[in-house]
Amino acid sequence: MNKDKKIATRDSYGKALLELGKDTKDVVVLDADLAGATKTAVFKKEYPDRFFDCGIAEANMVGVAAGLSTMGLVPFVSTFAMFAAGRAFEQVRNTIGYPHLNVKICATHGGISVGADGASHQCCEDFALMRSIPGMTVMCPSDDVEARQMIKAAYEFEGPVYLRLGRSPVPVYHEESYKFKIGKGELVHEGTDVAIIATGILVPEAIEAAELLEKEGIKARVINMPTIKPLDEEMVLAAAKDCGAIVTVEEHNIIGGLGEAVCGLLAEKQPVRVKRLGTNDQFGHSGDAGELLEQFGLTAKNIAKAAKSLAK
Repeated sequence: MNKDKKIATRDSYGKALLELGKDTKDVVVLDADLAGATKTAVFKKEYPDRFFDCGIAEANMVGVAAGLSTMGLVPFVSTFAMFAAGRAFEQVRNTIGYPHLNVKICATHGGISVGADGASHQCCEDFALMRSIPGMTVMCPSDDVEARQMIKAAYEFEGPVYLRLGRSPVPVYHEESYKFKIGKGELVHEGTDVAIIATGILVPEAIEAAELLEKEGIKARVINMPTIKPLDEEMVLAAAKDCGAIVTVEEHNIIGGLGEAVCGLLAEKQPVRVKRLGTNDQFGHSGDAGELLEQFGLTAKNIAKAAKSLAK
């Protein structure tokens, strides 16, 4: 893993949109007066006739996107996660989810790593909200390579998608040869003593945690789970069977996110001990992104400690 090369997945979104704009004619991008922050401004500059700034009116933007999708276009709705999943929830549910329209909701600034913007903008409830909508696919990339591939996959997928992107630069650990597929997890570190299932920008932390455990003779299996709904059930069940215990890691409330999705599956099909790491039913607050992750226990050291407590 190259820790020196760091790219924010919101920047990856801008790059991916440019590629899609060049290769397609049906992609349109909508933003809510945040094009600079969401990085959709690069698409706006290149394809101004396919960009729509809807102003600070996220609910209306979702309705506009729904209408555009019925005309054969593929809208990419862009704003902060707090506004896409929170403020516009009813419109996402009723105008996109209920009729199962082909709209891609790409929400930046998810999780506590938003940093100085504080609790009002640190959305740690979006996975729970979007998972609750029938037929909604929910995804979160772990680095630049995966993010760009995920956005292309979202375009090729028929149906509503919620895709969370981050503000802070994160290590790029994937090679360009990596192939992302919706609904599939990725084994990134071998092990049989305990499994760590992580999503988003915390996957590199989980890999580092496994390396720390290896020094103590504990072999941790690390799984990158980029699709939170639908979950890669086969990979989760195999990890439970082989390792006997699982730690889930997410930049999200432990209520309603990846951890609950994993626990729900295991409770029905393969009961094992599980430790969920996330924001433990708490709001965030303003601060440096790295310091906040440390404070909330979402770093390699704390992940290793939790995994060690469950290891065989």
